[in-house]
Amino acid sequence: MSKKVAICIADGCEEIEALTVVDLLRRAGIQVDMISVLNKKLVTGSHGIAFETDKSVLELGADIDSYDGIILPGGMPGTNYLRESSFVLNTVTKFEKEKKLVAAICAAPTVLAYAGILRGRKATSFPGTETEMKGVDYQTTEVVVDGNVITSRGMGTAIAFGLEIIKYLLDEQTAKMMGETIVYRQ
Repeated sequence: MSKKVAICIADGCEEIEALTVVDLLRRAGIQVDMISVLNKKLVTGSHGIAFETDKSVLELGADIDSYDGIILPGGMPGTNYLRESSFVLNTVTKFEKEKKLVAAICAAPTVLAYAGILRGRKATSFPGTETEMKGVDYQTTEVVVDGNVITSRGMGTAIAFGLEIIKYLLDEQTAKMMGETIVYRQ
């Protein structure tokens, strides 16, 4: 059975953190739907790169239950839009309770902390956002896995983050093969 995840996108997201993960997961055979949390499909990242998402949150409706996980890219002000989205907050809370994948990179782990799902867990985030990670067993490694929650530091860790998600959803061998295919240092 193939895996299916949603990546939540907003204006001001960090393009590399979003699109690198989408690319890697799709190469590994994982269905990834880019979901705009805004009422439009065309978004513009934090560095002025415009791209079209697959669906807006309005088009998604109750279909979120068919997903195996949710991913949040960082970037500003994209992370603020994610934090302000009741869809995002409700979904990360629901998925955490259901032990589905909940993953966030850069500033986006602060959204998970805000939702209360990182309390007492190991996690990481972009350097300087630690103050927003109250109650977290804060780590400084590239990628941190704590059960079904995966967090990562930033744009420079996007490939490691994507490969860790592949390992979680599929297996270590597929993640290793994907790393080799893209000539990633491991």
